[in-house]
Amino acid sequence: MNKFNPEELKKIYIPPPYSHKGQNGKLAIIGGSHLFHGASLWSLKVATRIVDMVFYSSVLENNELAQKLKSELYDLIVVPRNKIEDYLQEADVILIGPGLPREEGREAGEESTRNLVKRLFEKFSDKKWVIDGGALTEIEPEWLRELNGNVILTPHHKEFENLFDDVILSESEESKKILRRFTPQDDMVAEMSKKYNCTILLKGPTDLICSPEECVSVEGGNAGMTKGGTGDVLAGLVAALACKNDLFLAAASGSFINKKAGEELFKRVGYYFNASDLADEIPKIMKKYV
Repeated sequence: MNKFNPEELKKIYIPPPYSHKGQNGKLAIIGGSHLFHGASLWSLKVATRIVDMVFYSSVLENNELAQKLKSELYDLIVVPRNKIEDYLQEADVILIGPGLPREEGREAGEESTRNLVKRLFEKFSDKKWVIDGGALTEIEPEWLRELNGNVILTPHHKEFENLFDDVILSESEESKKILRRFTPQDDMVAEMSKKYNCTILLKGPTDLICSPEECVSVEGGNAGMTKGGTGDVLAGLVAALACKNDLFLAAASGSFINKKAGEELFKRVGYYFNASDLADEIPKIMKKYV
């Protein structure tokens, strides 16, 4: 597999000098739960540095936190979950999943993540999507076909296994052996990308990014990036880039930028940084490379 070439970052969309508000990307983020408050907020924090507008929709507690953060995050509209559909049509990309609960973690009377994702996929199949976190644990691979190739998945290795294990196990004896030792091969990620017409960013010490047409790897990062929230920062970064860029470029570039941000932090403070530090470092990396 070829390594990602940093020169590709020069292809990333840069806002024209005389552009107007709203022309440089609008992102919708659906995430968070009564159990997981921070996840979607990390995605929100990094996305607001890149796109013109974020429509943020979570549970009441998170919406209230986001309202308090507006003085820092600037262009943000906080949307009640039952009103989000009114804003999705306006969004360029929909990020769904950071902090969304699994079935056993949802509150009584709260719509399940599975039903929420399925319903929105069907209604907004023409949109570009980034699927992360809780949404990855609740969807069926076949649903991805409804999105006409306009979708990025951002699983770590266990999420990849859980999402595709039934598919892989039904393919061949060789696939079963790969799954059992679970070190996903390049060709396994590429196979699932082609089978379901999606872009996959498989997170790890070396990220693997595959579209149905091509694959690249991105090395780097460090153990400081295992902390909670760093994956949510990556999801917000990729989704924000996807608003004005090709999905494969957004996924591969987001992976590279995220890892470089972690490496720069390591030079200064070692392993002792968190997701907020990572989100703050990303604009510096983008200024250097884009």
